[in-house]
This record gives sequence, C-alpha cells and structure tokens, in this order.
Amino acid sequence: MSRVELLSSENAPGASRQLLEQVHGAFGATPNMFRAVANSPAALASMWGSFGALGGSTLGAKLGEQIAVAVADLNDCEYCLAAHTVLGRKAGASAEEMAAAQAGQSHDPKTAAALSFASKVVKQRAKIGADDVAALRQAGYGDGEIVEIMAHIALNLFTNYVNVAFAVPVDFPQVKLSAK
Repeated sequence: MSRVELLSSENAPGASRQLLEQVHGAFGATPNMFRAVANSPAALASMWGSFGALGGSTLGAKLGEQIAVAVADLNDCEYCLAAHTVLGRKAGASAEEMAAAQAGQSHDPKTAAALSFASKVVKQRAKIGADDVAALRQAGYGDGEIVEIMAHIALNLFTNYVNVAFAVPVDFPQVKLSAK
C-alpha cells in the first residue's frame, strides 16, 4: 500500500489535473508513480517536464531507458525497473540489452561507457574523478551528452526515491532486481 495517496485527475489538486491527463494520454493509463507525485503540482510538473525534455535529448530513448534500469537496480526500485524495462523495449532495446543494462553492462562500447559512468555516479554519490569524465569522451560523448547522462541519472534518482520511500505499487510487468 502506498504511503501517500494515489490521486487521479478527479481528486488531484487543480494544477496536477492537466498534467495527469497528459500522462494518461502518453501512456494510455496513469501510472501509479505519477498518481503519487500528483500530490504536489510542483513536483509533478518538474518530473513530467524532465521526462519530456530528456525524451528529446541527443542520447535517444533507448540509452535513456538503459540508464534508467541500471540506476533502478542499484537503488532497489522495483517500480522503475519494471516501467523502464517496458519503455526500453518500446524504444528498440532487446530483452537481452535491457537485462545487461540492469547490470550496468552492454556489448556496445559506447553504451557500456555510459552505463558504467551512471553506475559509478550512483554508487559513489557523484564523487567521481576527471578520468571518469574522460572515459566518456574517449567513448565518443561530447560535453552536452555527458551532461544529459547526468540529467538522466538525477531524474531517475528522484523517481526511484519516490517509489521506494512511498512504497508505490508496481503497475507494470514485474522485473526481478538483481541479487547483489
């Protein structure tokens, strides 16, 4: 049971209603995470705006979803792991690519560099070195893309924390967290 009320467009604060309708339109349903965050119109606007902005990033949807599952697994967020696995498959990733990403890995060297960086940022709470950023450059990422990788990490930390702290019920097909 969620630790905060899961709102709908009927009982959400006025400023959250239109955003929940946009979410519903995008997904064909209103995922529980957005229903929980709708308790704060400002938080919902921030989250939804970030998803929209990063959805059009130069990294592409597939890599964004791969980063999301790597971060979710590190944070034991069953909700985000399930949701982003589905979204990653819709973005063109194979089941094998999503499973590898969950472990922070990829057969593609450029993707592997991004996932390794994301994993290190999460594990070390962003206390990384110049060599970590240099590794991304060597893999072919420019500064704009490196900042976008960090933005994906930050957005997913926010959503992971919402779902874990508030025990938001998973409403996507379950994906097992890796054994650590």
